[in-house]
Amino acid sequence: MRKLSLTLLTCLLFLLPNVVLSETMNSLEIREGFYYKKFSDVPFSGEITGLSKGTFKNGKIDGNWIGYYDNGQLNYKTTFNKLKMEGAWVDYNKDGTVVKRFTGIFKNGKKISD
Repeated sequence: MRKLSLTLLTCLLFLLPNVVLSETMNSLEIREGFYYKKFSDVPFSGEITGLSKGTFKNGKIDGNWIGYYDNGQLNYKTTFNKLKMEGAWVDYNKDGTVVKRFTGIFKNGKKISD
C-alpha cells in the first residue's frame, strides 16, 4: 500500500504542473517577430490565459483573441491571422461602451471599414 501511495504521489508531482499551470503573455517573449516560451528555442504554439486569451501557432498570434481590463471588464475582441488583424476589431472602454475610433473591419492587417 505504501509503495502504491508513493507511486501515485510521484505521478502527481510530474503531471500536476502541466495541468494546473497555464501560459500567459508574461511567460512568453518575442524574438525576431516570433513568440517563444521563456528559456525555449522553439516558437510557441498553444493557448494563453489571463488578461489576454488567445492562441499562437508556430510563434505567431493566430485566431480569436479577447482582452480584459484588470477589473475583469472586456477590453477588446479581434481575430489575427499570422500577427495581422483579420475581420472585426471591437475595442471597449472600462465602462463597457464601445470605443468608436478603434472599432473596424480589417483585412490582412489593414483597416478596410468602420
